[in-house]
Amino acid sequence: MSTAAPPRPSATPPRRPPSQHPLSAWRGSLLAPACAGIATLCAATSVTSVVSGLAWFGYLFVAVLLIGASGLALRSLQVPTVLVGLGQLLVLLFLITGAFTTHGILLIIPGPDAFGELGSTLSAAADQIRVGLPPVEGSQPILCLVTILVGLVAVLVDTLTVAAAAPAATGLVLLCVYAVPAALSEEMLPWWTFLLGGAAFAGLLAVDGNHRHQRWRTREAPGRSGKPGVLSAPVAVVCAAIVLGLFGGAITWVGTVGRIPFGNSGDGPGAGAGGFGIQPFTELRGMLDQGANREMFKVRGLGTDRRLLRAMTLDTYYPNKGWGLHDDGRSQQGSPIGPQLPPAPGDDGSGTARKVDVEPTSWRDNWLPVYGAPRVIDGAGNGYLYDQVSGTVFTTRSEVPPSYTEYASLKEPTAQQLRVTEKVDDLPPRYTQIDRVDDRVRQKTEQLIAGKTNDFDRASAIWQYFTAQNGFVYDTQTAPANDADALADFILKGKRGFCEQFASAMAVMLRVADIPSRVAIGFTPGVPVNDYMSITTQDAHAWVEAYFGDKGWVTFDPTPLSDGRGITPSYLQAGSENGNQPDDTQIAPSTVQSSAAPTGAPRDTEQNTQAQGPQQSDEGTPTWAWILVILLAALAIVATSLVVVGGRRRRPESAPASTGLGAVLVNWLPLIAAVLWVAVLGVLSWLVAWWFSLIVVLLLAGLLGPSAARDVGRRRRLQEIVGQRPGAADAAWSELRAECADRGLPIPPSDTVRVAGQKLAQKHHLDDEGREGLRTVIGVVERSWYGENADPDPTLPTAFDHLRRSLHRNAPMSWKGRLFPRSIFRNRD
Repeated sequence: MSTAAPPRPSATPPRRPPSQHPLSAWRGSLLAPACAGIATLCAATSVTSVVSGLAWFGYLFVAVLLIGASGLALRSLQVPTVLVGLGQLLVLLFLITGAFTTHGILLIIPGPDAFGELGSTLSAAADQIRVGLPPVEGSQPILCLVTILVGLVAVLVDTLTVAAAAPAATGLVLLCVYAVPAALSEEMLPWWTFLLGGAAFAGLLAVDGNHRHQRWRTREAPGRSGKPGVLSAPVAVVCAAIVLGLFGGAITWVGTVGRIPFGNSGDGPGAGAGGFGIQPFTELRGMLDQGANREMFKVRGLGTDRRLLRAMTLDTYYPNKGWGLHDDGRSQQGSPIGPQLPPAPGDDGSGTARKVDVEPTSWRDNWLPVYGAPRVIDGAGNGYLYDQVSGTVFTTRSEVPPSYTEYASLKEPTAQQLRVTEKVDDLPPRYTQIDRVDDRVRQKTEQLIAGKTNDFDRASAIWQYFTAQNGFVYDTQTAPANDADALADFILKGKRGFCEQFASAMAVMLRVADIPSRVAIGFTPGVPVNDYMSITTQDAHAWVEAYFGDKGWVTFDPTPLSDGRGITPSYLQAGSENGNQPDDTQIAPSTVQSSAAPTGAPRDTEQNTQAQGPQQSDEGTPTWAWILVILLAALAIVATSLVVVGGRRRRPESAPASTGLGAVLVNWLPLIAAVLWVAVLGVLSWLVAWWFSLIVVLLLAGLLGPSAARDVGRRRRLQEIVGQRPGAADAAWSELRAECADRGLPIPPSDTVRVAGQKLAQKHHLDDEGREGLRTVIGVVERSWYGENADPDPTLPTAFDHLRRSLHRNAPMSWKGRLFPRSIFRNRD
């Protein structure tokens, strides 16, 4: 039986449909947003110079991935460009809400409370940047700020690259990403970050140049006109981008505080080497942490006497946030340090002054730390001021101080003396003001001080409340938020936190009890090393100082440290002279020993007898989770590599293997690789939060699920065709109808095989190879349906393969058709 041949192509090539215009193909390409995201991430590696750790990269990776995927999905639905950008911004907002707030509607949708929490987080990030020295600790506020900023850059780069089809314009945006860390960092940016950024930008331009390697509109594409200048233009642009990126970074063109590489500017210890400072704010749900352990001071002259080193004091409580400086410290005043300092409150000048030598090693800040009540400070240089009310020594600009000597009164009053202190109304009102304290906190305070007849016993009762016996646990992380009021949540429910939370809470309760109080920020005594006490970043600490009239400011440390760093003054120790404390009073453990912690071990880790959970990494992430991530990523990389290599080696005329384990692996390897990558992203996002992992997996499943289901059906039919099974002809016709439906030109069920073949050849612009394969497929299908011989036709696999290849060449499928194939949503066999 003869078959009617589809019409031959005319001499004049058919007009390209609008959907196949090069600009439309570029906007629907997966390569464009992928290159834009990679370029953004490579430029963001410059953040390593200003933020310590690598936690920020995980957030940025997820943010860039979600922005690129949402843009691709929205463009595949032909959403207007403006709405695509707004949709990407909305996805970024959902991510920020879910990752950095606890009050999101359904965890990710921001409400008034979430916006307020974000505002507080960004304010905390601004404070940390204002007083910190790069690289700052990758705290939650800093991670939030970095994710927002780089997320906005990712949206802009994606829009310029894909929607505007102008990837070269992203160069200025990416350069700005380098400029900010370079301007903040006192060190040279790492050379490799410029290399990555330059290579990624060059790749972006190369991909765009390859796309334009055809006539577009009325212009000749580079390399097509034969003109040398046009031919070399893309190469020149790429080379210039790499050279400017590397050379510009080397000569600090984008700025590294005006320093020549390997040069030495400034004098004194630590000049040009950066340093650490302390943020003048405590958070009720934060952590006073300065990152990697690094020596800050060498102290000589204290002997075995263990004292707290005070850097600053905070006088103002900000409800539901923490403690800070009144008027952000702008109104703080002091007198220049000279031969003799003004007397501190409670220091009448009697008694000898202890000589203490302090050698800063990595300290750079506005504050000059001091012990006790300072009387004389020698060697600190000019510009430092002493405020006798706050008990701090400071300067108007952050700097590295030289070694200095302090003569200070370290005398401690007895408990009996503190019980009979004389009231002295000589403090500014900011040390007694307290507003907007939750009624539950006030009631708890009144309960604790009930029956106490003097301020010392009241303060002691409050101090004794913060113990392990009352459920409080010292930890580097606060308990999950269970209450809108952070203070009440910590005091009454969570009872778990760092020294910031303990000091902030006790200082508030003291003011509720009408006892003037402030929060002191500084360092614990450190550990002995040779002839000095070594104080490191891990000794950063916060405690409380209460005012007792003529006795001045008295230290109370409510943090229940049990690692040898805590100090219990004599007036608070049970059984001490004139202490008058019952033996069974629940007080913070006395830590008079001064044994050094093991070398390299952080000394702020709680040493308790609670059962240990799974082995943890330094960041608190279970080790098995990282092992799982590495294993899945390795398997995914191997699977992806096999897919790429197999796709390159496969000959055009060959058909997929039909039998055996090897055939199963080869045919299903792309789907296996996709599942492994989804698993990697799922585990990584689980390390942030389980609900975040669920959102990521569901989003990827919704985005990739239809295409995966389509791929499963396609491979099942191709197996029948290649294996020449009895239903091979039906499978070929079903797959052909599915291919047409995915391209937006479905074959109606009412059409005969020949009519459908004629439409397919004409509308999809099949070439000669495709038309020949189509004639063979039509003949096999007709013989299977209407003939008496139902034996498999050996020519079907090769003919169908030629037909599919012709469809891919002449009617490429849009990403909308690939991600959301129409054939999946129709009733097909």
